[in-house]
Amino acid sequence: MTMDYREFASPLLCDFLSYHETVKGHSNLTVDEYCLDLRSFFRYMKRLKRVVPRDMPENEIPIDDVDIDFIRQISLSDVYSYLSYLNREKGLNEASRARKISAIRSLFKYLTVKTHKLEENPIQDLDSPKIRKSLPRYLTLEESVRLLNSVQGKNQERDYCILVFFLNCGLRISELVNLNLSSIQGNTVRVLGKGNKERILYLNDSCVDALENYLVVRNGMTLIDPEALFVSNQRKRISKSAVHLMIKNALAAAGLDPSLYSAHKLRHTAATLMLQNGVDVRTLQEVLGHDHLNTTQIYTHVSNENLADAAEMNPLAHIKGKK
Repeated sequence: MTMDYREFASPLLCDFLSYHETVKGHSNLTVDEYCLDLRSFFRYMKRLKRVVPRDMPENEIPIDDVDIDFIRQISLSDVYSYLSYLNREKGLNEASRARKISAIRSLFKYLTVKTHKLEENPIQDLDSPKIRKSLPRYLTLEESVRLLNSVQGKNQERDYCILVFFLNCGLRISELVNLNLSSIQGNTVRVLGKGNKERILYLNDSCVDALENYLVVRNGMTLIDPEALFVSNQRKRISKSAVHLMIKNALAAAGLDPSLYSAHKLRHTAATLMLQNGVDVRTLQEVLGHDHLNTTQIYTHVSNENLADAAEMNPLAHIKGKK
């Protein structure tokens, strides 16, 4: 359920969040995150500027009066003070602090470039924390097969189809639960991704076979939500939490550690297996629905075996010096 930021945010902040919701087409989740990040930021700023008593509990500091005059008082050093507070007092990691910076940057850019309420952007030179990049965790081909073979029980056809879609199409969990029966057109599926951007994915034989088996069961049900492709035992659209739980149970049944993998890790798996089997990175970008190629390039990590193969394929690999 999304929050109603109009209940506690000032008119200026509501306009900014509405801009991201309607003009930029960001998802409700993204807008909610921006809202929470800005609420945290302005609560700190009101304490810093002594607008509220120092001992006022953070969750009681209102932001319904944040206006352009207050924002004009905020300097670059104030923002760095906030980031230091997030690090020292809140213990937030680099990625979490970088996300909050993104929300703050976006607001000041909006006020400077879009609405011209600010003459200059005081945080234009704000640096982001350097984020340590880690390789995405994924299942090997053998582990993926074990996972699929582990599916059993009352919802076997549905759960198997969901896992097949994750592992073959690289869907986000939000994209999967929002699929409708009408999303399927022959051997293609129309996916609504981030920012309400649509893309068409082709279903391979494994997906088509799993889908046909599931639809036999689904079409025999009297559904409360007849549009939804994947439905729960309550005959309504399946929830994200139900999918997460199903995946954890399937991982455990396959002898895999449920704490190490998730729906998103299955997306990583699909991307990695496609790359390792000859799909080029730009095609993968389209499949995954990434706006930027550098987002996709994190999947260009390959196994040590592949790296060894690449070294062996160098035409100079077997040239030896004179003894």
